[in-house]
Amino acid sequence: MEKVDEYRVLIVKHDFKSLDQKLKKLTPPETALLMSELSDRQNVVVLQMLTDDIAVNVFKFLPFAKLHSLLKELSKDEERLARLINRVPPDDRTSLLIQLPPQTVSKFMGLLSPKEYEIAINLLNYPEKSVGRLMTPDYVAVHSDWTVQQALDYIRTHGHDSETLNVIYVTDEKGRLIDDCRIRQLLLSEPSKPIAAFLDKNFVALKPNNNQKTAIETFRKVGRVALPVIDKQQRLIGIVTIDDVLKVMEREATKDIHKIGGLDELDVDYMKTPFWQLIKKRARWLIFLFIGEMLTATAMGHFENEIAKAVILALFVPLIISSGGNSGSQAATLVIRAMAVGDVSLRDWWAVMRRETFSGLTLGIILGAIGALRITIWAQFLHVYGAHWPLVAATVGLALIGVVLWGTLVGSMLPFVLRRAGADPAVSSTPFVATLVDVTGLIIYFSMAALILHGTLL
Repeated sequence: MEKVDEYRVLIVKHDFKSLDQKLKKLTPPETALLMSELSDRQNVVVLQMLTDDIAVNVFKFLPFAKLHSLLKELSKDEERLARLINRVPPDDRTSLLIQLPPQTVSKFMGLLSPKEYEIAINLLNYPEKSVGRLMTPDYVAVHSDWTVQQALDYIRTHGHDSETLNVIYVTDEKGRLIDDCRIRQLLLSEPSKPIAAFLDKNFVALKPNNNQKTAIETFRKVGRVALPVIDKQQRLIGIVTIDDVLKVMEREATKDIHKIGGLDELDVDYMKTPFWQLIKKRARWLIFLFIGEMLTATAMGHFENEIAKAVILALFVPLIISSGGNSGSQAATLVIRAMAVGDVSLRDWWAVMRRETFSGLTLGIILGAIGALRITIWAQFLHVYGAHWPLVAATVGLALIGVVLWGTLVGSMLPFVLRRAGADPAVSSTPFVATLVDVTGLIIYFSMAALILHGTLL
């Protein structure tokens, strides 16, 4: 795409003819990318160049913060705003409305036609984070006693507003879902062939009150671009398309990444988050972790005599606790992500524990060997560890094995404990695991030192 500055110049010069020609060459995603770089007032000018259908397609690709501010600016032209709001697909409109302030929602709802208003109310009445909030009633359904030709004629007449035509749904006279079939099957079949010939009644459907995570897992398993949604009477009431599920997956992934990083989820984009709100989101976890790290100082104080007798032990404290924290963070990240994608469930805890025990032990031996080798080499050339350097090397090496093993077990098992307690496993963030392992790592280290160095340095 050409430089954004060229579009800005055309807007400033009021060269709308050239602007219109340039915009016609852009796809909706490219137009959305352009508008994300322009000011709200400049975007109003761009929007005036676009037809309603193209504008609605562009809305799908705009970040929420930019779309919200654009719609506020567009509210001065209530007639155009009403046309656009009514043309936005029901599922996309629901996603927009649930993020807007109540007064803005009331205004937008007042601009909807009676039919669209009823659809919007029905979708908004479903629980938050339910499949019903992702659903659209724009789909095509045919009857099993029709022929392929009848079905195709019906699709040509009624399929213009459908969210997708990749999958065609088959219902009975009461609207109950019988099966679904791919449009490819109809297009490649004889016109006289009955729809019933395509049916095996082996379809997968969602319920409107299902959690959105259920929809994500189902889409992963079946590999469809759309899934039907049925009520308690098996009646087809809508469909969920893959693009809406991908948006949910993106939000959930962002939420988990924030938690793993040790901060509360941001409500809006990073650059749009007010300064003090950003501080609030980060400070709570930092304070909690800071208090946790105070236990590290307490543990150091408990081993004050050992440190006084063998000051050399203090040199390796950062090495020990960082290795334990890093191994724990690695394990926690692996398990949390495996849980998120459905690769690991609660019943797999023992298999994970067994696997991570061997992993932690192996990694600990590797790091322990490197640590002991480092002390050995330094002792030969610099003579900084005294006559008992072999014992110091053994202490550091064995302590690293113990700390890395412990950190790996804590990091891998904590998500299971949280999931079993009904909490989000992502709460077991890497900073939290590192803080927990820091304290216990010191205990393991100095206990090992007391055992090995007793009678020599201690």
